[in-house]
Amino acid sequence: MAAALAPPARAAAKAPVAGGTLEQVRQRGALRCGVNTGLPGFGAPDSNGEWSGLDVDVCRAVAAAVLGDAHKVHFIPLGSRQRFSSLAAGEIDLLSRNTTWTLSRDVQGMEFAPPVYYDGQAFMVRRSFHARSVRELDGATICVQQGTTTEVNLADYFQSTGMKYTPLAIEDLGELVAAFFAGRCDAYTTDASALAATRAAQTTSADDYLILPELISKEPLAPAVRKGDEQWFDIVKWTIYALIEAEERGITKANVQDNLASAAPGVQRLLGVRTGAGLGKSLGLDDQWAVRIIAQVGNYGEVFERNVGRNSVLRLNRGLNALWNQGGLMYAMPIR
Repeated sequence: MAAALAPPARAAAKAPVAGGTLEQVRQRGALRCGVNTGLPGFGAPDSNGEWSGLDVDVCRAVAAAVLGDAHKVHFIPLGSRQRFSSLAAGEIDLLSRNTTWTLSRDVQGMEFAPPVYYDGQAFMVRRSFHARSVRELDGATICVQQGTTTEVNLADYFQSTGMKYTPLAIEDLGELVAAFFAGRCDAYTTDASALAATRAAQTTSADDYLILPELISKEPLAPAVRKGDEQWFDIVKWTIYALIEAEERGITKANVQDNLASAAPGVQRLLGVRTGAGLGKSLGLDDQWAVRIIAQVGNYGEVFERNVGRNSVLRLNRGLNALWNQGGLMYAMPIR
């Protein structure tokens, strides 16, 4: 998600991790995962304090692989400005909070795992407003979060198209959303997924709002860890690949145990039953790490559908987040 531009200090981000993150997580008996303060579909607590969302399930998948239990996670809600400093300071083990992978963030002490959602900046308007395309927003007043890359993308887009607009920039997200629904601006811009979540929260009037079809930026949302701990980075990275690989091979939460008897070599390697493969050991885990992920969390398709898919409150299509062999970008590196 587009967020505060100021990166964490390089020196703080490179602070050493004593004993390694894997050892610390095991000794603690829980994964500390930085998540959104509340974004339906990606990371939000319910009235009982139970967290759910696509980013939340990534945390649970890592916990299943490392600790054997997807519920051994301490969810730490972080604002857009806090998230990077919290990761750099070692206050969290994993940042899984709709965060865009960019060059400036990559070189400032963070290591990004594969994207778990390919997003882009979009615009939402009232259906009663005349616009049905971003090209029809010439002269509009647009709500945007102050001090974010969203604000920069907005300015760049209108400059490149020669259109005019009046920004209504507010730093506090709650105030910004309230301003849009109060009619203080014609359009609200942020990541398309966040717009869908914001619209879905309007339970009595969600259908009164339209998300325009064009995207004006690339926003690959990816989990991140601190640089300097390659083993931990590999665990998070291959956890995500395992989720994707499981979907590609048709292995689900319901049938993973049956697949332990599969004769397919690729399935045997993923599930740790192929003689001599020993892939878990190379990660510092046992060979059943992926079995636990799938059995407790599901495959990537299952995670997507229950959190943000067509039958969820967000009602999002797979689009770019479909598997590579179904026209999307979701592609797991070979697990062998």
